[in-house]
Amino acid sequence: MDRSRMFQLTSLLLTYPDRELVEAGGELRAASAGVLGDFLDWLLTTPLIEVQRHYVQTFDLRRRSGLHLTYHLHGDTRKRGMALLMLKQRYRAHGLRLADGELPDLLPVVLEFAASAGPGDGEAPLRQHRQGIELLRSALHETRSPYAQVLDLICDALPPLTAADRAAIAALAVDGPPVETVGLGPDLTAPYSTCGNAEVSR
Repeated sequence: MDRSRMFQLTSLLLTYPDRELVEAGGELRAASAGVLGDFLDWLLTTPLIEVQRHYVQTFDLRRRSGLHLTYHLHGDTRKRGMALLMLKQRYRAHGLRLADGELPDLLPVVLEFAASAGPGDGEAPLRQHRQGIELLRSALHETRSPYAQVLDLICDALPPLTAADRAAIAALAVDGPPVETVGLGPDLTAPYSTCGNAEVSR
């Protein structure tokens, strides 16, 4: 499987699973070229409602395994807002338009961009957010999620981690993302997000 097809496939598999995705099982197996066999077996043989429940519990209700990559590195800080803006500008330069309300650091979006824009500029966001991707992979392995196999495939396609990468990832795993209080929300308990549409519930 070439890199572009692999990124396109993993982007699709990391979106919310619906009936249309499951009914395309034959095409998914053909596109996977023999990889992701265990994941596809789980996806296509588990009742859809259970797959959907697992997806929500894994990616929407647990911050450590959220799909928004900039959160892992920057938390809800001004730096995250800048990182989101830079991603939007990169996508716009290549003609990629986001759906309404969709954040540019959502891993399926980053993978779609890598598939469409090619190995140079297209894969740059994956390399830049490698630490977040590795933290996500680790969290999925900790919970024994079938989605860990999808993250393994993505990480295997990226450059090897350096010693500095591993040290930074270990520190983030212990300390969590940075916190920056820039003002209280209407209930005077929760800080406003500094990047607009960020999903702070993750």
